[in-house]
Amino acid sequence: MSRLRIFDENNPATPEFASYDPDFIAEELFKIGVTFERWQANRPVAPGDTPEQVMDAYRADIDRLIAERGFKTVDVVSIAPDNPQREAMRAKFLDEHFHKEDEVRFFVAGSGLFTLHVDGKVYEIECMQDDLIGVPDSTLHWFDMGPEPSFVAIRFFTEPDGWVGHFTGSDIAQKFPRYHGPTRAA
Repeated sequence: MSRLRIFDENNPATPEFASYDPDFIAEELFKIGVTFERWQANRPVAPGDTPEQVMDAYRADIDRLIAERGFKTVDVVSIAPDNPQREAMRAKFLDEHFHKEDEVRFFVAGSGLFTLHVDGKVYEIECMQDDLIGVPDSTLHWFDMGPEPSFVAIRFFTEPDGWVGHFTGSDIAQKFPRYHGPTRAA
């Protein structure tokens, strides 16, 4: 189940608010320009499906986003817990950074933790299967896939070089909790 926690940037120990309600999550994130949607496949998606089969299962939503936002490239990325590069892949985006284009990801399977730093607040979004998140360009954030990453995601790009991470040098990401895998609603 997806989760949003909101912290004061100076108090990483205690969230000011937490919710597992996808409608509330979408509403709160919309206030800071972030898209949060839940998608449903038009047919079952199975382990081992090709990227084309995965994208075909979500074709209507993919085509809608391309038309709305002008994305030029869509791909599928898959990370398994036994990936020999998992530690390096995890470390790549654990520090606060931004991109010069929107970062839009749809979780076909698995989970990951997007953490946004906006106007003195830290928004921690645990994205799960069926979640789409759209982080606007220049939004400060970090992403944690956990020590045993397991996800399949559809990624959207406007420019091939737009998704380069521009790191701030801040240590704020080290002050907030790391991702250890899916949480459960209380």
